[in-house]
Amino acid sequence: MKWSTGRLVMSAIVALIVAGAACSQPTQVPPAPTASAKVDVASVARGGLLYDKWWKVTAGASEPKGNHPLWASQSTNKAAGSATWRCKECHGWDYKGKDGAYGKGSHYTGFPGAWGAAQKKTVAELAAFLGDSANPKHNAVTAFRPADIADLANFLKYGLVDMAKYVNYAAKKPIGADAARGKSAYDRLCSGCHGPDGKKLNFGDASKPEYVGTLAKDNPQEFLHKTWVGQPGSQPPMPSALVSGWRIEQAVDVLAYAQTLPEK
Repeated sequence: MKWSTGRLVMSAIVALIVAGAACSQPTQVPPAPTASAKVDVASVARGGLLYDKWWKVTAGASEPKGNHPLWASQSTNKAAGSATWRCKECHGWDYKGKDGAYGKGSHYTGFPGAWGAAQKKTVAELAAFLGDSANPKHNAVTAFRPADIADLANFLKYGLVDMAKYVNYAAKKPIGADAARGKSAYDRLCSGCHGPDGKKLNFGDASKPEYVGTLAKDNPQEFLHKTWVGQPGSQPPMPSALVSGWRIEQAVDVLAYAQTLPEK
């Protein structure tokens, strides 16, 4: 997907479509289900941005030019360059790698997801793994600072969404969503930036446009990830549903409404 604009952590391992600077924040909503009151949700969301495209988030980082050191260990995914450094390219937008949506198709690598390790390990253990210099092929991002590693570990532990609970993978449709509620949220919080029809911002180009509706229909898992944590490098910054205090079900409602918007 071409969103406006690693050395990425690969194998261990959610732009608020409803937002922008002109968009107000939701109020009086329950806290997110995956983060307790003691969790720094801003850190969790930033970790989700790193998972997406870390060089847009890490201070002083540059977009990688060559392939990630581990990329040569697979031959099915033909991506090259900076795409191979994105956590999502190996582990997927559902964080389950070969056992999830990327278990087939052009993004298949055979690499495991982050989900299992995130469920079993503590934040400290995840951070230790991600920062282990004894695993240089995996932990190849020399631009990462301790704060980056801490944020990514927090995202893995507290920010992952079990996409299979909310998306029918075969139909690419949200499960148990209310599009009417989603429309209300979109009209209040999204249309100022994305337009009433979702076409104010084009994430693609003139020859191959890509809008809110395009992404929602084509890749609902990516839509939910970006709605949950934000869009790396966007200007103005897109608010995170997680940081804004949303429940994931509210983001799923917006997904349902976004799928009714035009694709072209």
